[in-house]
Amino acid sequence: MVPVLSVIGNVQAGDSVLIHAGLSGVGTAAIQLARMAGAIPLVTAGSQHKLQMAEKLGAVAGFNYKEEDFSEAALKFTKGAGVNLILDCIGGSYWEKNVNCLALDGRWILYGLMGGADISGPLFSKLLFKRGSLITSLLRSRDQKYKQMLVKAFTEQILPHFSMKGPQRLLPVLDRIYLMNKIQEAHEYMETNRNVGKIVLEMPQ
Repeated sequence: MVPVLSVIGNVQAGDSVLIHAGLSGVGTAAIQLARMAGAIPLVTAGSQHKLQMAEKLGAVAGFNYKEEDFSEAALKFTKGAGVNLILDCIGGSYWEKNVNCLALDGRWILYGLMGGADISGPLFSKLLFKRGSLITSLLRSRDQKYKQMLVKAFTEQILPHFSMKGPQRLLPVLDRIYLMNKIQEAHEYMETNRNVGKIVLEMPQ
């Protein structure tokens, strides 16, 4: 998440950042890192409880995608300007709403396809009209050198903030911890989409 926001996303102080699945493990980290960069984190989530938790982590506003059009809500929040950066793990089913609420010269980072890979409609023309950038990011296919760079950047730039006090402090967000022999139970819980933050598997000693 460090290079996605700072390097790939080129996040700047004052940027509005729309984070989909805002209470996932990645989402909770993105909220805090965006806030730390001086940006304005906005999130989508599927329950009021999750939106309240997002606000506690530093989200300025949240939109319940089950009850409202997050695209129109984001436009209203930004007074029609749109968001500067979108962190999207959903993909296909959100493409039109993403483009609709993207600001001119905005960046849309796609790092997952939970909502499918297929698109039907004029994506390119709408994105071109916004002068928007669609950037894809995938960690799994990266080489060992890149992954080592990530660990080094995290250790030097982010890890110290977990022991700080005050507004620059980062908090790990853990939902539940399961023993390794309960991995099926952990998957079943994850599929309910009720978790806030990470689900952790504990290795036997």
